[in-house]
Amino acid sequence: MQSFASEVGPSGPVCVVGGETRWGLGGESSAGTRTVRAPSGVESFDPSEMTVAVWAGTRLEELAAALMESRQEVALTGPSGSTVGGSLAVGWNSTRSLRVGAARDALLQAECVGAGGMVFKAGGPTVKNVSGYELCRLLVGSLGTLGLIGRVILRTRPLPERSLWLSGNLSPVEVSRFCYRPSSILWDGSSTHVCLEGYGTDVDAEATVLRDHGMLEIAGPPDLPPNRDRWTGVLPEGAILDVPLGVVHLGASVNPPDVDPGVRAIGERMKSNFDPDGRLNPGRDPYLVPA
Repeated sequence: MQSFASEVGPSGPVCVVGGETRWGLGGESSAGTRTVRAPSGVESFDPSEMTVAVWAGTRLEELAAALMESRQEVALTGPSGSTVGGSLAVGWNSTRSLRVGAARDALLQAECVGAGGMVFKAGGPTVKNVSGYELCRLLVGSLGTLGLIGRVILRTRPLPERSLWLSGNLSPVEVSRFCYRPSSILWDGSSTHVCLEGYGTDVDAEATVLRDHGMLEIAGPPDLPPNRDRWTGVLPEGAILDVPLGVVHLGASVNPPDVDPGVRAIGERMKSNFDPDGRLNPGRDPYLVPA
């Protein structure tokens, strides 16, 4: 971490670069901002404790491969080439969040470089850690404006024994009625896509019920459009709704969400406490990131 902190330094506008798969979210970096890259690599993995220590510059594919040996996974998601730090900075939840949980719940501990160039640590290394303030939750979705993430400890989860996708004309409400806890329910306005995961016998039993109601097995989830918006009750043409999350995936550009002035005032006051001079990822605004 010290070498990363030295690269960040104590002054001047600076931002951390990951896989650049969602680089434009929250606005463009201010002119003259220096870029740095976080270290990469899986440092340690304890399958019995279900935790993994990994550097923020590590690609999600590399992390997934390391965890696959013990049939475990983390809740982070992103396009191919995304990094651990970038996925935490964006804070988007997986479409399988009903099973794997929210992105912010995956982060147990983070070592970051603050605005003054010093290393600070938030959270604890164990799943049952409950001490201190929940600074980790603030970091997730902050776009690196509170601290530049260098190293993290993540909670892992067992991979399901079986995973199966089905699609058909049942409504999302009907699918929920027939399934105990599906991992994902997606709706494109006419068809519902559902992911069943768990023990093989349980998945087979639920799949049989859905097949009896006209749903068919498919190879995997539908291709999701690249942009996200919040569900407003109307599904645009070509869009796909993540029903449990209330997130709409669509191809068109999205207008920035409205933010209550009181909420923004609290956020700006917190940001000024972390970064009084506004040197961390200047130009980025987490409130401009939808969903």
